[in-house]
Amino acid sequence: MPVAQLDTLVATLMAQAYECHGPVVENGAIVMRELAVPDGLPRGLQAEQAPGHYRLTRDPLNRYFAWANGPQAIKPQVFAPKESMWRVERDAAGALQFAAVLPEIPKQAIIGVRACDLAALALQDAHFLRDGRRDAHYAQRREQLFLVAVQCAVPASTCFCASTGDGPTPTTGYDISLAELAEGFVVVAGSDKGAAVLGALNLSRATPQQIDAAQQQGQAAAASQTRSLPGRLSLSGGNLRDVLMSQLEHPRWDDVATRCLACGNCTAVCPTCFCHAEMDVPSLDGQASEHERKWDSCFGESHGHLHGTNVRPDIRGRYRQWLTHKLATWNDQFGRSGCVGCGRCIAWCPVGIDLTEEVAALTTGEAHT
Repeated sequence: MPVAQLDTLVATLMAQAYECHGPVVENGAIVMRELAVPDGLPRGLQAEQAPGHYRLTRDPLNRYFAWANGPQAIKPQVFAPKESMWRVERDAAGALQFAAVLPEIPKQAIIGVRACDLAALALQDAHFLRDGRRDAHYAQRREQLFLVAVQCAVPASTCFCASTGDGPTPTTGYDISLAELAEGFVVVAGSDKGAAVLGALNLSRATPQQIDAAQQQGQAAAASQTRSLPGRLSLSGGNLRDVLMSQLEHPRWDDVATRCLACGNCTAVCPTCFCHAEMDVPSLDGQASEHERKWDSCFGESHGHLHGTNVRPDIRGRYRQWLTHKLATWNDQFGRSGCVGCGRCIAWCPVGIDLTEEVAALTTGEAHT
């Protein structure tokens, strides 16, 4: 697909009644917002990332997708930060009437989805779409999504998706996947919906040289990543889950607790975290009330309250809960780690705590440099 036809792709999706969301610059970061016009995608951006550091820079090659990620993944599109679950009100006779509140969601196309975020979406699906526990609000949003993924050709220094097996090249979970080359995009359809959209564009077949260039670009991006997590086998020779769970009294937890602010930034930007709180919000006249769900964090003091006590009264316990759940006990629930290697928790931590460094200290006794 020639570079000039990227706008045509967006226009085609808009013509099919999709509300198109893509990268825009907002408050100094790349976030996903609705595009008002087909040619609204920015070019020439890169994101310089490091522990506790995120700055936008210019891409000398003027590419569309030469940035790794921003603070926002797909999560807000399916697991809303705040929403009403049900409503109760009094009828004319004074009796209480309960009714579900389901969102009215238009068809949405997200352009610029990364491989790590597709992996995170699969984990969110496993949680919210479980047999017998299907979340109607999540399902309604999920069914309306059309995902245009892009290969990460320029990973950030905080990325480690290659070590978790989740990137940087999308392999599944998308409707259309793009690999950006100098002359255009190598495009792959991943669903019938995606094939139908591409069919309307009348594209020519990619040459073997273009396909090879896209593959080599992905391999080079994976090789360039300097951070990593140990796989199922940690560097100390044991299963990562078991090693972490055997280190619950390791002094490193006290060390990280002196640095952690318990601000919850890591859980807010993490594409797989799904902790939430529920509350009832009554109307001022007392005639109705809505039951709301909103994002919560295991770093919050109230999150550990349980029947008159707090099971995690200090930051040490909260950080330990977050990391061991994400990297260890997620395996018990979902058969894999809850980390997809996006590195957002590293870049958006205000004090620069590096998850990969903490794991190295816990499993080998040495921190990464």
